[in-house]
Amino acid sequence: MLKGISPLLNADVLQALCAMGHGDDLVIVDTNFPADSVARQTRLGKLLRIDKATCAEAAAAILSVYPLDSFVDDAAGRMEMIDKPREIPPVQKEVQKEIDKAEGRKWPLISIERYAFYERAKQAYCVIQTGERRFYGCIALRKGVIPPDAG
Repeated sequence: MLKGISPLLNADVLQALCAMGHGDDLVIVDTNFPADSVARQTRLGKLLRIDKATCAEAAAAILSVYPLDSFVDDAAGRMEMIDKPREIPPVQKEVQKEIDKAEGRKWPLISIERYAFYERAKQAYCVIQTGERRFYGCIALRKGVIPPDAG
């Protein structure tokens, strides 16, 4: 355990977050997502896990050390609900609050059709599966940059 770092961020997750560069995607998914098969197609090539955490809890932990890409409009995306693409389920509303809190401003999640989300996940650096059992706990986050210290 490390001081100042969420205990949800295990060694494998921290290593992946550190290795990622500007523009790399990570995908946080629920327990129903085909995480293992999709993760095998990512840059990392293996599934990462944050067990016993909701999607929002995992997002909060990740966003405590992970900057979002401010140069693009699609840095944060959510999987659309089938037949209700405009409806935002509670699990995604909770993640939205964590994103806004971490970024210090309103940062809307773009909507991604289900199969397009699968394709974005396959192109991601990594997939992180949570213990989230509610449907549509699936979020894509694109890594940004940390500016140099002033001075």
